[in-house]
Amino acid sequence: QRSARRGGPCGGAGSGRAGLAGSAAAAGDAAAVRRLLDGGADPNGVNRYGRSAMQVMMMGNPRVAELLLQRGADPNRPDPSTGCLPAHDAAREGFLDTLRVLHGGGARFDLPDHQGRLPIDLAAAAGHSRVVSYLSGAGAR
Repeated sequence: QRSARRGGPCGGAGSGRAGLAGSAAAAGDAAAVRRLLDGGADPNGVNRYGRSAMQVMMMGNPRVAELLLQRGADPNRPDPSTGCLPAHDAAREGFLDTLRVLHGGGARFDLPDHQGRLPIDLAAAAGHSRVVSYLSGAGAR
């Protein structure tokens, strides 16, 4: 089974965290994310690299994505250096459940990264056929 890798700028774990909420999101700790958000943490706050909790979250944990989206996290905020969206990271790693949550929260699949790649392109390159099928049906192109 695939690991629940942390998100990041189209290819790796995020550098740094978006404060404590980002740290909890990167660890995939839904209970800690909920506590921090209940305590007033900004779901769109950024770390020193300009990345939000949504961008550094553990992509294999759709519950963290749900919590962040319920509290107003922006699923279409691009990584400042790569232009990748959380959907790019989830698609590249094959996390279909997380993509479904992101889509339900307003994520767009038709926005390219700085290299012109869409989430469907990354999923196809990685051989994630189920993700490609989902993105095709969700209007990814």
